[in-house]
Amino acid sequence: MAPPGAAERSAASLSGASTVDEQKRAAAIAAAELVQDGMRVGLGTGSTVAFLLPALAGRGLTDIRCVATSPATERDARELGLPLSTLSQLGGLDIAIDGADQVDPHGWLVKGGGGAHTREKIVASAASTFVVIASAEKAVASLRAPVPLELVPFEAAHTLATLAPAQLRDVPPSPDGGLIADYLGEVGDPATLAELLDRTPGVVEHGLFAPELVSLVLIAGADGLQRRVPG
Repeated sequence: MAPPGAAERSAASLSGASTVDEQKRAAAIAAAELVQDGMRVGLGTGSTVAFLLPALAGRGLTDIRCVATSPATERDARELGLPLSTLSQLGGLDIAIDGADQVDPHGWLVKGGGGAHTREKIVASAASTFVVIASAEKAVASLRAPVPLELVPFEAAHTLATLAPAQLRDVPPSPDGGLIADYLGEVGDPATLAELLDRTPGVVEHGLFAPELVSLVLIAGADGLQRRVPG
């Protein structure tokens, strides 16, 4: 359970929050309610997941085990008393919950604004149910650049040239030592671009998540909560 007052402190910090923050919180609370005792839970990374963690801790569940996708999520989860484990220890996940930078009408996602997309994709792929939480402005008619990349450091300039236009971000490497970059060209058909990125040597992982990976999208807006099931 969360340390006494942890969830309350988080809720209090939202006083006067922007509409976007209120939407993120609403989507996060709805997703937290999908988690039941006994579940193995994947925890994503980012500003919307920051609302999920106290909402989940506030449920008071006594028999869940969680896998974090970033050091920041791991730190915040520990502070809230959420029990952490690893995929190798759990053997799989019942549910994973994460945010998204963009969601198109077909369920394609762009993720990785925080550079955690490799770990996020591993955790999402290991879950029986992958739930995406987002505020209304993340819903787009079609995906657009930037598309986050994680690159092998060896000859990264060559990899970037192969994918031009693409550039490194001025950020530290990923927790696993990869360089964080962005593809800046036209996305067009996401499946075609994902295939190109998948087969480019030097790309560890990219931020395009296919609809087949997504079980449910929860988008909170001014008119309430919208539930989308890709496909």
